[in-house]
Amino acid sequence: MVEMKVEGLTLDPLTNMPIIILKDTNGERALPIWVGFFEANAIALEIEKIATPRPMTHDLMKNLITDMAGEVNHILVSELKDNTFYAVINMVSNGATLNIDSRPSDAIALALRVKAPIYVNETVIEAAKSLDLPDTSKHNTEEKDQWRKWIDNIKPQDFGNL
Repeated sequence: MVEMKVEGLTLDPLTNMPIIILKDTNGERALPIWVGFFEANAIALEIEKIATPRPMTHDLMKNLITDMAGEVNHILVSELKDNTFYAVINMVSNGATLNIDSRPSDAIALALRVKAPIYVNETVIEAAKSLDLPDTSKHNTEEKDQWRKWIDNIKPQDFGNL
C-alpha cells in the first residue's frame, strides 16, 4: 500500500470530466481518478473548507460514524477493473474492524472530513498506467496522441497548487 494525499482537482482535457489527483507522500507518483461532478464538488468543498448550511452526504457519514463511536482507520483504493476504480473504507465500530465497499470518490471525501489516511494498492498504480483511454473517435489523431502523452507522463508537479 502506498500512502497518498489529494493533490487537487482538475478537468480531463478531452471530456471535461473532473479528475481527483492523488500524489504519493514522496511526490514521485500521481494517480488520476475520474469522478462525477457531484463527487468532485463534495471533495472541493472540504479542500476549501467551505461550510454548507446543512450537512452534505459525506458530512452525514462522518456524523453517523462519530456519533456511533466509530472511527475510520484509513481508506484504500484497492482495485482497478475494467477502467473502474474500487475502494474500501476501513473502520472500527464496537470493537470490530469493518471493510466497507465504496466508490473511491466517496471514500476520499469521507477521509478528508475525518482526516484519515488515503492508501492505494501498488497494483492499482501500476494498472492505471495502462488505462483504456476515453472514446476519442470524435477527435483527430493529434488529439489522441496528445491525450496518450498526457496520461503516460502525468506527474504531481504538473498540477501545481490546485
